[in-house]
Amino acid sequence: MAAVVLHSLFEEEIEHASLEVDAHLSHGAEAYAESLSYFPELESYNAGPERYLDHVAAAKAAVEIPVIASLNGVSVGGWTEYAKSIEDAGADALELNTYHLPTDPAVSGADVEGMYSELVRSIRSSISIPFAVKVGPNFSALVHAARQLDEAGADALVLFNRFYQPDLDIEALDVKPTLDLSSPYELRLRLRWAAILFGQVDCDIAITGGVHDAVGVLKSMMAGARAAMMTSALLVHGAGHAAVVLRDIERWMEEHEYDSIQLMQGSMSQRAVADPAAFERANYLKVLKSFDRYHNESK
Repeated sequence: MAAVVLHSLFEEEIEHASLEVDAHLSHGAEAYAESLSYFPELESYNAGPERYLDHVAAAKAAVEIPVIASLNGVSVGGWTEYAKSIEDAGADALELNTYHLPTDPAVSGADVEGMYSELVRSIRSSISIPFAVKVGPNFSALVHAARQLDEAGADALVLFNRFYQPDLDIEALDVKPTLDLSSPYELRLRLRWAAILFGQVDCDIAITGGVHDAVGVLKSMMAGARAAMMTSALLVHGAGHAAVVLRDIERWMEEHEYDSIQLMQGSMSQRAVADPAAFERANYLKVLKSFDRYHNESK
């Protein structure tokens, strides 16, 4: 295993802690009680900014591999301060986890891209450690957005954030949060965009979501990624699964005479394959034709 990415420090936790402090200082102000009720109970997940910084320092002291901290938010606010604090706590790198769903009809796609770029520039100016941005796939022009983040100072782009979908409880008339672990099927979207972005941005590319075994890691490298992140498979199979994946990668590379990962990186990117259009609209047409053949053969 090359590195470990810690769970995130959430923007809501910082705001929640700030509101609690203000509530104690302004005891009796009804507005604070209402404001605090908007936030879920976070104590079981993370006890706040100071505890998170302590956790970063403890993790760094406990392991020999690099420790990557994570910030989950989109507004600039105090992020530069906390990014610097995380660096001072000993983190080897930082991942900005941009989990943001724009729902305001007055906010355009360009506004969202500009907000992300401003945040990246702000954090980049405050820290010297490597800095990755974890993005979602729902940009109208992803290559353009990726280039903006690259130019703003991101050292890497992580593809992609998984936007968890809420369910509806029709009996209680309530919106229920749901959690589903990733499946290997989700890797396809990441491979496609990693292959398209390879060579079009100077920053590194990492893939997260759908990487469950050695084949998933190898595909990620061939598409153009420099790193493949794995969480769901480790939750299911345990931490020892990482050693199994590494052994399987080494075995495959020996069988196919690869001396290093670097030799395969980008070898199946859009720029390298015989049919670059396979990553674009032409793939849609081929899929439909392949279904017709399957349907006819099954009769």
